[in-house]
Amino acid sequence: MYKKETVKIAVLIFLLVDVSLIHAQHDAHREAVIEIASGQHGDALERIENVAQNPSALWRSLTNAYTRAGRTITNEGLEYRRYVIPENNFVMSMLFSIKGDAEKALHYARAAVDAGLPFERLLAGPRDAFQALYNTREFREWVDNESKVLLHGPMLGNVTCDGASFWVRTLNETRVEISVTPESGITRRTFSAVGRTESSSDYTTVVRIEGLSPSTRYSYNLTIDGRPVPVRDPSFSTYPRQGDPGRFRVAYGGGAGYVPEHERMWLTIKERDPLAMLLLGDNVYIDDPEHTLTQHYCYYRRHSRPEWQELVAGRGIYAIWDDHDFGLDDSHGGPGIDDPPWKPDVWKVFTQNWNNPYYGGGAEHHGVWFDFYIGDVHFIMLDGRYYRESSGRRAPRVDNPSMLGPVQLAWLKETLSNSKGTFKMLISPVPWARGTKGGPPGGLDTWDGFDEERNLIFDYLYDNEISGVVLLSADRHRTDARRLKRNQGYDLYDFMSSVLTNYHTHPVVDTPEHIFGYNENNAFGLLHFDTGLDDPKLTFEIINIDNESIWSMDLNLSQLKDY
Repeated sequence: MYKKETVKIAVLIFLLVDVSLIHAQHDAHREAVIEIASGQHGDALERIENVAQNPSALWRSLTNAYTRAGRTITNEGLEYRRYVIPENNFVMSMLFSIKGDAEKALHYARAAVDAGLPFERLLAGPRDAFQALYNTREFREWVDNESKVLLHGPMLGNVTCDGASFWVRTLNETRVEISVTPESGITRRTFSAVGRTESSSDYTTVVRIEGLSPSTRYSYNLTIDGRPVPVRDPSFSTYPRQGDPGRFRVAYGGGAGYVPEHERMWLTIKERDPLAMLLLGDNVYIDDPEHTLTQHYCYYRRHSRPEWQELVAGRGIYAIWDDHDFGLDDSHGGPGIDDPPWKPDVWKVFTQNWNNPYYGGGAEHHGVWFDFYIGDVHFIMLDGRYYRESSGRRAPRVDNPSMLGPVQLAWLKETLSNSKGTFKMLISPVPWARGTKGGPPGGLDTWDGFDEERNLIFDYLYDNEISGVVLLSADRHRTDARRLKRNQGYDLYDFMSSVLTNYHTHPVVDTPEHIFGYNENNAFGLLHFDTGLDDPKLTFEIINIDNESIWSMDLNLSQLKDY
């Protein structure tokens, strides 16, 4: 019996850790939540109990996986062990609450908080999973004693030269007020606006402040239900006036699976003080499009991290999704707005957890594409999943498949034609460059599977004399620079970065278009814009999680013109 159980546990540990490092970010706790959402309560219980009984085995397996990948672990082990115990108890509390065992749910909730879990995690829920716990007198008294009103945020977004939006999630439906004051200057006028969180929007609201001045530093205060609430680093800068040249930095990347020992990445990014942060997909790794419980769980984990809260409180945050946030690995949504039927709900949860200027075509044409300006730089962010047709990767291939769908493609053409940007950043969740996955034809999940649509877009740039286009992308777990030569038109550059917090990296793939690649550590891309020069310049820099500059490359506008 002992040997049988030992083998069983060893196999489970392999499945929980080693396979997760090979296949995306399949962490044990999220997998248990998927099982809970699917009604597989016994499987979820066995999974978490085995993790709790064998943390040292988990740690050894993780260390070995890092070693095989040629990477080292320094202090991550302590953070990992700090995380496992409270998260185990949190998931157990969820499980027993769903099963209706309020006494055990309360026991594990207390154990989770005693081990370091933020109390806000229990309050955020997912709430429908914790009703049995919430109904206990002991928990209601606990809530009263803790006196928490803010659960997530503030997250800054949709910043312009004269305004900014503030996203928050609160405990109850309530009034939220934001007050903004310039940090310097003779006139210290305060600007205020009010919103209200609603249960129908998962207790979130977005408060918009208008009337601000361009390129100005502001501090702000948050009041919830008449009570001042402290915020981590509550200050931000407005953008240059749209169309005006300027100097500023923008960070970006994808591949942000929830890995506690890598959450310090958000503070590394903050140290570089970018004006904005672009998230290009695989932002939280859900891999469960049919259960909003799992989706909420994954978003709430990230929103509750103090490192994340400190980053997003002080700069514009902009997000699109990729396969692991939208559906399953290498998933395609298809041309219908509600086929498969889970698509509208996945879109709704996404919109409730970000602070973008807008989301695709709204209720009429769901999607997450949008655009915005910082000064004279135009950022155009694409949705590569909602209307994607099959390229043959997971289902029979559609002839001449579309990644964007007709509505988004028409929007993209119009947006490019009307763009006033000196640089036009064309941003995709998957690589533009050929062969980035390695092997012919280089991976159908990337733009290699949609070659005709990619050529159509590139030809549109040439035919309409659209200059200054630079490509950004994500998906592959490394950071690359590639030069795309065209038969007609200036060379395009694809700067890809998608290993913000993930465990594992993908090998650097050498192709004729390859300039540089980095996969030795977690990293992000940092874009330096200086558009006031006679020949406006963009610098692409790779920064790793330890705040080390790895490599950089300059591009001038003169290199991105056909005339």
